[in-house]
Amino acid sequence: MADGLEFGTDPHRLERLVSTVRAEVKRTKLIVKLSPNVTDVADTARGAIAGGADALSAINTLVGMAINIDTWKPILANRTGGLSGPAIKPIALHMVHRVYTEVANGQNVPIIGMGGISNWRDAVEFLLAGATALAVGTALFVDPRTPIQICDGLTDYLAERGLKSVRELIGRLR
Repeated sequence: MADGLEFGTDPHRLERLVSTVRAEVKRTKLIVKLSPNVTDVADTARGAIAGGADALSAINTLVGMAINIDTWKPILANRTGGLSGPAIKPIALHMVHRVYTEVANGQNVPIIGMGGISNWRDAVEFLLAGATALAVGTALFVDPRTPIQICDGLTDYLAERGLKSVRELIGRLR
């Protein structure tokens, strides 16, 4: 595959790729973005960590397709493309939590949670699921002030509950 999916979906290939990159990347942290297009995201997370990843980013876009019903052809030139935004949030939350509980927490590997974060409530969900940091993507196209609003909302949420830091939320899903 020319698109790189073969590396991101096979834990052994991912481990070899990360190991090769790790040998070259010496002065900075190596963050590996995990694909959701796998049978078991925990397996690919293990492969990335075994290869030398310092942190994980979960998740990347899901493969999707749209079809023009008038021409009967795919709307995207490449036939398929990445689905992102609020539609993937439940999947992203599940995968972040799975990677956190089955792999990353036991090895003290940080997870950057992403996939449909649009407001502070979404951010809290990702933190509770096990994310140690957050990334906002699609929501920035709607409102570039989204990260500021998320920070303000998190500050209020913590204050209302008498918490001092978002660290008190990480992985606390009951």
